[in-house]
Amino acid sequence: MHFAVVWKSGLFHVLLCPKNRQKDDMNQRQASILVVDDDKDVLTAFRYLLKPEVKTITTESNPENLRRLLAGNNYDIVFLDMNFNSSINTGNEGLYWLRQIKAWTSHTQVIIITAYAGIDLAVKCLKEGAADFLVKPWHNEQLLQTLTEALEKQASPVKKQPEKKASSEIIGESDVMQSLFRKLEKIAPTDANVLILGENGTGKDLIAQAIYQLSLRKEKPFIKVDVGALTDTLFESELFGHKKGAFTDAREDRMGMIEAADEGTLFLDEIGNISLQQQAKLLTVLQNRQVTRLGTNTPIPVNIRLITATNRPLAELANERNFRKDLIYRINTVEIIVPPLRERKEDIVALTSHFLKIYANKYLKHELRLSEPATHKMLQYDYPGNVRELQYAVERAVIMSDNDTLKADDIVFSPIEQKTKETPIQPTGNLEMLERTAILQVVDKHQGNISKAAKELGLTRAALYRRLEKYEL
Repeated sequence: MHFAVVWKSGLFHVLLCPKNRQKDDMNQRQASILVVDDDKDVLTAFRYLLKPEVKTITTESNPENLRRLLAGNNYDIVFLDMNFNSSINTGNEGLYWLRQIKAWTSHTQVIIITAYAGIDLAVKCLKEGAADFLVKPWHNEQLLQTLTEALEKQASPVKKQPEKKASSEIIGESDVMQSLFRKLEKIAPTDANVLILGENGTGKDLIAQAIYQLSLRKEKPFIKVDVGALTDTLFESELFGHKKGAFTDAREDRMGMIEAADEGTLFLDEIGNISLQQQAKLLTVLQNRQVTRLGTNTPIPVNIRLITATNRPLAELANERNFRKDLIYRINTVEIIVPPLRERKEDIVALTSHFLKIYANKYLKHELRLSEPATHKMLQYDYPGNVRELQYAVERAVIMSDNDTLKADDIVFSPIEQKTKETPIQPTGNLEMLERTAILQVVDKHQGNISKAAKELGLTRAALYRRLEKYEL
């Protein structure tokens, strides 16, 4: 016997029914699952459905407890609700907690669950690092299939490109990518610090993951931190940890990300955006190989392999008015430059085919193929958003297509990337209008990330929120 979960009259109901599904997936039977949702009926439904399918199932209604749960347990999958306030259904809470989970752990896959099935919100979640999304009410087999696919993605070993050692997710037959794979093959087994350079959307995260998977530390932690989005206070708290009472909201002792990465790999993304003050503190840790939590004077030895990434060119990064040269030498034993997609157009067809297969299966359109005019359109475009833009162009085309063959008209490229090409703001004589336009462009540029937008504008988050409210943005 097993349990079926059905939706009726706004509630989940659990029914006992004959079992007709073989549990033949060893990964699933050994999986540890966390479900975070403020709806008790949802939590009950997950418990009954997944209890016979996985090793452990933990449910939690308060997302504030996520950090404690993730620190004390090794979850394979987190099912995360998008809304924790019944009167506000924007999904912003879920996006915030998704970002936090991705910052705290690289191992755990996050599957978004939501009652609001907007494509834009779902795609935004995937852009932020979610493995998949699930719409309430769900079908049992759909939920289990989503779980299985996420576990397979997590557990699959690093595969090799023909004659080259690199992650199976990094697709590239062009000469420039083959050269990159050869470089990875030499760098990965060492403990050398690596600086990954490349435009947004080129796949710097995948390169970092490939280095980790091919390294001698692959059985140890891999901790990713988007340092570019951290204020000075958060930077120290997140990276170095703190003692209870170190500042107003420090309600308990907490280990920092550097300490959590001990014996493993620490990946600092957007390293080019940190302040000179933050750079000095990071340099001290790297030089001394020890970290001191906020509120204490006790240094803790750490042994990490450091990988960093930035979209800023090395020449720009080396300007000492913005970045310390002594820190560059610390983080840049070896640099890897990930080429933009426009410089490796030979890979566009293979990438398109890869994403087409993924999304055709996901959206149950298994016979989809690309027409010649559509292929030509894909090849002619320059992709300012790089592989990420190509990926979501393919996903959108799969979602919107009504036929088995994708036509050129089905391929629509991101309007977000087109905005980045807008001409600079011209003075209008109206200071308020000038400020409003500048704020709108910067917030759009960072896709709604208030921390990054505030940092670029030279404002605090609170000041930016006040201006957003003032201009009704």
